[in-house]
Amino acid sequence: MAKLIYSAIMSLDGYVADADGSFDWAAPDEEVHAFVNDLERPIGTYLYGRRMYEKMLYWETANAVARQPGVERDFTAIWQAADKVVYSKTLTTASSARTQIERDFDPEAIRQMKASAGADISVGGPDLAAHAIRAGLVDECQLFLTPVVVGAGKRFLPDNVRLTLELLDQRRFAGGVVFLRYAPRA
Repeated sequence: MAKLIYSAIMSLDGYVADADGSFDWAAPDEEVHAFVNDLERPIGTYLYGRRMYEKMLYWETANAVARQPGVERDFTAIWQAADKVVYSKTLTTASSARTQIERDFDPEAIRQMKASAGADISVGGPDLAAHAIRAGLVDECQLFLTPVVVGAGKRFLPDNVRLTLELLDQRRFAGGVVFLRYAPRA
């Protein structure tokens, strides 16, 4: 069975985007980006809400950017090779290859996807991840804790959810970022 993984870069005070919706403070350095690439390489399908999908669309054409760093070229290939499912009530067509649009997040459909997938699945964005967390679908939370405090914005985890987690892995990077990987305890 495939795992459903929620992964994000988070500020020290728990946000994935600041009050203005920006996450430029979260741009990974080359060391972190290479590590992210290795984590993303086994992902077969990305689940996105519309806003996260629109942010990630950059990677559909990123290979056309002149002098793109090697870690970005690598991620471009990883992202383009994966399937994408976008949950949106407003999008009618996809702007990237290997992408399908779904109107509603259906926990049972995700359970079936996990049971039949040949590779792990990633849920991107805190709003969509909140649905998956509340439905008990998330098998791992992977977070990159960034040494910045943004004060307000979009939280990594939803309110009114209680999870007991087990630390599976950790790594500290030279730039001060800390990677933490957790699984919900049964």
